Amino acid sequence: MARVTVEDCLEHVSNRFELVMLAGKRARQLSVGGQDPMLPWENDKPTVVALREIADDLLDEDTMQEEALQAAAADFSQQSF
Repeated sequence: MARVTVEDCLEHVSNRFELVMLAGKRARQLSVGGQDPMLPWENDKPTVVALREIADDLLDEDTMQEEALQAAAADFSQQSF
């Protein structure tokens, strides 16, 4: 299990505040079982897995925004009026 640092993550995210928001959203997705991790768990907590995904450049702001838009569109299409 390699340690992940903020500096590793900041190479792929514009600033530390965006890093916190992105890692928090992804960790929440992982913890509630909404999505599978892109990396093996290796006995880590969801927050660490989220940071590892960001550090390995598997996850970025655009990807998360696209997923949110797709989820919203799917939710909207399932609503009955």
